[in-house]
Amino acid sequence: MSAEQVFSLVNMTAMAGWILLILAPPRHWASAIVAGRAIPLLLSGVYMLLIAAHWGESSGGFGSLTGVASLFASRWLLLSGWIHYLAFDLFTGSWEVRDAESRAISRRLVMPCLGLTFLVGPVGLLSYYALRSAVLRFRSVS
Repeated sequence: MSAEQVFSLVNMTAMAGWILLILAPPRHWASAIVAGRAIPLLLSGVYMLLIAAHWGESSGGFGSLTGVASLFASRWLLLSGWIHYLAFDLFTGSWEVRDAESRAISRRLVMPCLGLTFLVGPVGLLSYYALRSAVLRFRSVS
């Protein structure tokens, strides 16, 4: 299988997870188990296999920005970096949903945070924490 084929497959898999996370009813097995655990773990397994198989293909490393750029000159290691984002962003989005459900925060309010987590992961997480803080503060005042 080529790197492009793996890229397409993991993207479709992650997208399926995001669709389940967004569309499944609250506390539904599809969002909690499939999107929240199974798909991120599957992506993590693919990531681990790619790292194990292709780690020595680059002279780069994590000690400098130049080293990281050199590391990702390998298409397979670049793909593994992308899978890292896919797995962690989906896991983060599923945590946001579970945390919001445990705090009775409306899914409608969390949706924009999920969109941001999907597109720009850390910004989505930051926005969810801001939303959670605002909702909890509002409840304590009223």
